[in-house]
Amino acid sequence: MTNVTKVLAAAGAVVLATAASGAAPKKTPDLVSRGKASYETNCATCHGPGGKGDGEAAIALDPKPRNLVSDQFKKGTAAAQVFETVSKGIEGTTMIAFGHLPEDERWALTYYVLDLRVGAKGKK
Repeated sequence: MTNVTKVLAAAGAVVLATAASGAAPKKTPDLVSRGKASYETNCATCHGPGGKGDGEAAIALDPKPRNLVSDQFKKGTAAAQVFETVSKGIEGTTMIAFGHLPEDERWALTYYVLDLRVGAKGKK
């Protein structure tokens, strides 16, 4: 395989991956509200109602759930990075993948989690 062929194959893979995942939707109040509802169903048991890592299941988990408000995120705090974490989980931790949720719901969760951080910074 020539270098040109390798580059074209890699570029094609990137295009296919991008097309499969779609672009991030525009953040709207409705999307964040849907994210909050999904968070309460899917995340609060571990991360707690306010995202501080103090959910009911947290005591039994090792490692403990991340404090979404103040802890550093392992994979970064850009929306695409949080979306990837929600979608794929984090190997070696108790953060499971939520790739089974519809893509728009994972984006809604992403924006809500990011708002938990921003909201906390605004209260300081």
